[in-house]
Amino acid sequence: MNLEIIKQISTKTNTKILFLVIDGLGGLRHPDVGMSELEAAKIPNLDRLARTGTTGLTIPVAPGITPGSGPGHLALFGYDPIQFQIGRGILEAIGLGMRIPPGGIAGRGNFCSLDGNGKIIDRRAGRLKTEENQKLIKDLSSINLKKGSVQLQSGKEHRFALVFEPEPGSTFSENITDSDPQKTGVLPNSVTPLSKDAAETADIVQDFLTKAQGILKNSESANGLLIRGFSDKPDLPSISDLYKLNSACIAAYPMYRGLAELLGMHIEQTGEDMESEIQTLKDIWDKHDFFFIHYKPTDGKGEDGDFPGKVKALEELDKLIPLLLDLDPDVMVIAGDHSTPSVLSGHSWHPVPFIIKSNISQSGDTEKFTEQESRKGALGTIKATDLMSIALAHAGKLNKFGA
Repeated sequence: MNLEIIKQISTKTNTKILFLVIDGLGGLRHPDVGMSELEAAKIPNLDRLARTGTTGLTIPVAPGITPGSGPGHLALFGYDPIQFQIGRGILEAIGLGMRIPPGGIAGRGNFCSLDGNGKIIDRRAGRLKTEENQKLIKDLSSINLKKGSVQLQSGKEHRFALVFEPEPGSTFSENITDSDPQKTGVLPNSVTPLSKDAAETADIVQDFLTKAQGILKNSESANGLLIRGFSDKPDLPSISDLYKLNSACIAAYPMYRGLAELLGMHIEQTGEDMESEIQTLKDIWDKHDFFFIHYKPTDGKGEDGDFPGKVKALEELDKLIPLLLDLDPDVMVIAGDHSTPSVLSGHSWHPVPFIIKSNISQSGDTEKFTEQESRKGALGTIKATDLMSIALAHAGKLNKFGA
């Protein structure tokens, strides 16, 4: 989608768009079951919307490219994730309300489990309890750097964020490698520079990791940590300027709030589960015209390789769909940022199903909300970056282009 063109033809209206992102929505057929998670799930409400709405599949980045959550969400909101590259660290840190000083960089952290040889046996430390995370972060906050300082903030379960702040007049570089190899059975990576001006930054971050390992080595719950996604704060065009929207984000997990804040959305405080998010949505329904609401459990179960768990997460969400429909949005979009097949225990490049429901939706031959059925949809397979403009068009928020 050409953002300059969209900016020229977007217009303010009273219509409301509800954008439900089901994290890690897509899946693959499991060899033991012969079905994908969507095919196995009993999701009558989503199936009904698939029959009556417009369906298709999105490609988040490009064919064969597996996206992270940041690129996957950026694409859904119409931003080319290759043009607008954002590190995971800055999203996590901003989502947790951390201050990013001039010249500072942020990183996304995982507490992990290491074996006796220092190799990673669990990148998420058994999805560590948040309370234990908070205790460990308090212990790590005593670390002093060679130069500058570091802020740490607990996230949910095993997740946390770090912000490295340089001394006055200095700048840290984001051009350093991750310590997280994103696989098990190997040692954590050493942080190394990717450019000459990043050598000092890499040395300081590696010094932090060494000191942190000394503190964590005797911990029973998580005896190691991994950092990835080092990044400084990017400059992104505002969603309100581009699309003339008064937008709101409702998400329990910090990373998604961070991305939404960078795009200029208003961040709504909400609870820990989907029921709380929906109640928040109801409370603010009259204040905005675009609502991004996020559902996380499907992705977590997919990453854990838990096929029954992901099926259950889909079924639990389906029971709540009528509560969203009761708000009577002019346009409802149901999409995913990427596929997370439980058979792969991770993100994948496979196209992701979507539904657009409005009073001008064109139904195709889709009978159920599955990967295979969505291929029959009226919109076929499209770039994820085009979904936003299609939603705006359904809401009457785009003027004619050209004479």
